[in-house]
Amino acid sequence: MNFLSEFLTLFLGKLQSPTLGFLIGGMVVAAVNSRLQIPDAIYKFVVFMLLLKVGLSGGIAIRNANLAAMLLPALFAMVTGILIVFIGRYTLGMMPKVKTVDAIATAGLFGAVSGSTLAAALTLLETEGIEYEAWAAALYPFMDIPALVTAIVLASLYVSKQKQRRAAEERLSKQEYLSKQPVTAGGYPSGQGITTGGHPSKQRGTESKRVKIWPIVQESLQGSALSALLLGLALGLLTRPESVFESFYEPLFRGLLSILMLVMGMEATARLGELRKVGQWYALYALVAPLLHGLIAFGFGMIAHYTTEFSPGGVVILAVIAASSSDISGPPTLRAGIPSANPSAYIGASTAVGTPVALAIGIPLFIGLAQALMGGS
Repeated sequence: MNFLSEFLTLFLGKLQSPTLGFLIGGMVVAAVNSRLQIPDAIYKFVVFMLLLKVGLSGGIAIRNANLAAMLLPALFAMVTGILIVFIGRYTLGMMPKVKTVDAIATAGLFGAVSGSTLAAALTLLETEGIEYEAWAAALYPFMDIPALVTAIVLASLYVSKQKQRRAAEERLSKQEYLSKQPVTAGGYPSGQGITTGGHPSKQRGTESKRVKIWPIVQESLQGSALSALLLGLALGLLTRPESVFESFYEPLFRGLLSILMLVMGMEATARLGELRKVGQWYALYALVAPLLHGLIAFGFGMIAHYTTEFSPGGVVILAVIAASSSDISGPPTLRAGIPSANPSAYIGASTAVGTPVALAIGIPLFIGLAQALMGGS
């Protein structure tokens, strides 16, 4: 009971933080149909600045870090990203009236990482005074890219098998049709003699194409969010940006984040209409999945904590990026890699429910767990 009461107290305290306050404020503003608008260019600039700052701090830390300490958390990040896609494939994909390719795309988006959710978690950790490895932000691509690659590969294999099955059914149907036709003077069923190799050519046309992995990775790396983070990592690692980091990026970080949370709150409310189009199963998945994924990653983080002294803050970061769903680079990557999937399904589920759950419930939940189980320092 002491653990439960302590955890609930910590959890409720997180809901009163300025970061989540701006998120809820944005949702309220949109719900009352306010005319307040923040230009998209400003939103993109804010996200770029936040992720560049996160990348810079990570690169500076990596320069002086023990790289061996990163191996286990990075491995767990990769495993979690891949596991999330398979969970969605065999849970959401089995629900009535849910198309398998849509379920795979949705799972891929939830397996990928939201840079803005990561930035929110880092700010809240700093507000609470919880220490974490600055290189922990570099776990982002280790989860993001494997999740997107796995989703696109699974979808490609599924679509290929469906095409082969349909082709086989068509061949069988045509063979049954020809077997019922009267035999002509040439010894062939009528109509068969005029078919010039139709079946072999069809079969060759429906053979599965090999999925190319590198274009998927390249698309992810070229995404705006991951590009900004990797740019910051490279600059922090290869240059000496401490002076500009401390005088410019660090002071602006929390103010920019408040704007981002306001925009995301408004966007979440605006996207509720999209979610209604894709049914209750996506809403249920988007409500449960972020917390389930985060708890899986939190468990992996606990293993790393007790084996490699991975910090409680690092465990929280691993859990938060697993709970998040990509809001910038993921959708265009999946739209190009799984063109047959319905964007309203995976984007609506993510932005209308998944992101608010990860921000408003997931972040304080995992911080509360870390403080209750590990002391948070």
